[in-house]
Amino acid sequence: MTHRNIVVLTGAGISAESGVPTFRGADGLWEGHRFEDVATPEAFARDPELVQRFYNLRRAALSTVQPNAAHHALAELAARWEGDFLLVTQNVDDLHDRAHADPLPGMGFELIHMHGELLKGRCTRTGLVSDWPGDMAAHEPSPDHPDGWMRPHIVWFGEMPLHMDRIERALAACDLFVSIGTSGAVYPAAGFVDLARRAGARTVEINLEPSLGAGLFDEGLYGPATEVVPGFFAAL
Repeated sequence: MTHRNIVVLTGAGISAESGVPTFRGADGLWEGHRFEDVATPEAFARDPELVQRFYNLRRAALSTVQPNAAHHALAELAARWEGDFLLVTQNVDDLHDRAHADPLPGMGFELIHMHGELLKGRCTRTGLVSDWPGDMAAHEPSPDHPDGWMRPHIVWFGEMPLHMDRIERALAACDLFVSIGTSGAVYPAAGFVDLARRAGARTVEINLEPSLGAGLFDEGLYGPATEVVPGFFAAL
């Protein structure tokens, strides 16, 4: 089967093999914290010091990890793909960005961080986004507004994921949708496979084990992303 327009969704599973913690443990805690205490707008308003410390630690940890074979396989595909290729990640790390920094991406390649990016900050008054590789103070003054503070550029619980219009347009036009390393439990990303199916796309899940939405996919390939992803995309 010939494919021209591809949408790939990646989740925590692809970065876990690089050593990036998934943070949400079996006990429901994020590194010992309830998500209500570190990943909501209300938490930031209530205790900005705790929230900023949590993300400062996550930001610093990125310097200790590197993109893996699955990240590089997607970058290599983007460099040679002649159709449209949208890579949507739920991950807030920069491993996809680093993997794509070396190959010259094809004309149709686009990367979207739908849940934000750890290495960026956002002004609470203007919404303007800035690169922010270092620590952020509890009350970090915004460079964009005298009455604004900086917050992590992260989509917290209760907030709308980024660039949903663009993602939905791509899903409506794709003929191949691949989900990599996702649980199938977090919406709206868990609903992407349904949108792709409505467009008549071939749908493939690549994961360590079947996700909650595995039955919605035409195919399932199970094993470590660093082993399965390079082989699958090399065949394209």
